[in-house]
Amino acid sequence: MLKGAGDMGKNYRVELVGVFGDPVDDNPTGVMEEAAFAACGLNYRYLTMKVKEEDLDPAMKSIKALNMKGMNLTMPHKIKVIPYLDDLSEAAQIIGAVNTIIVRKDGTLFGENTDGKGFVQALKNKGITSEDKQVVILGAGGAAKAIAVECALAGAKKVTIFNRTVEKAQALADTVTAHTKAAAEGRKWESELAIPEGTDILINATSIGFSPNVTARPDIFYGTVTEHMVVCDVVFHPAETEFLKSCGKQGAKTVNGLGMLACQGALNFTLWTGEEAPLDVMEETLRKEFSEE
Repeated sequence: MLKGAGDMGKNYRVELVGVFGDPVDDNPTGVMEEAAFAACGLNYRYLTMKVKEEDLDPAMKSIKALNMKGMNLTMPHKIKVIPYLDDLSEAAQIIGAVNTIIVRKDGTLFGENTDGKGFVQALKNKGITSEDKQVVILGAGGAAKAIAVECALAGAKKVTIFNRTVEKAQALADTVTAHTKAAAEGRKWESELAIPEGTDILINATSIGFSPNVTARPDIFYGTVTEHMVVCDVVFHPAETEFLKSCGKQGAKTVNGLGMLACQGALNFTLWTGEEAPLDVMEETLRKEFSEE
């Protein structure tokens, strides 16, 4: 009998988790979560469900009605889901968005944001920490916000956000300084952006370079990337983006988005099941999934 199938006798009921989003058809999370459940012998299923913005209310009611263990949220629900939740993590409160729901034993719903946590964990797995580091982030969207907050909570000395709309970059910087001990500033992303001297960690938090636009790369002056820097990309398909390749040629150590995605999924796995996630299985599943395309 599979673990999680019951304490006595036969039990054919599965534990349900999944994701609500629109669009959601190309979301690969279920592939790695299902592989992890199978590897651990857990009787869980991950459901990828298209939920339109106007249908969030009945969808949220279904979580309790179906006795689900939890849920992922993607666009357009990450912010609008908050009123349905009973409690939020510190990071989710600061970011103002939730990508993971955990159903507690008492039936209450706890909201977490594992986007930035997955990034920080992916760095740790490479022996890298943001503590006392100067972090530069390209972009000021949802991924950038989660990463900026988590890097700051993990002890970053300073977080600088570059964005075409400088007001959006500064708003994110203000959020960081208001809720963490890190210094932060928002700056305008000009053409052939020069990466500031002293940068320890450089992060592309935009979708530039994501398949099928695989030849695109962020508009920066790559001559200002140095071997001292760790360069990261949130884009996971392809794993080795033109951005990472270009920075690698400058001697920088690179960390791809595949690790971040897998680490995020591993955190969700543990939050839902209470067991350690088979990260190696999840990473390999993602690699195979994208290599077949």
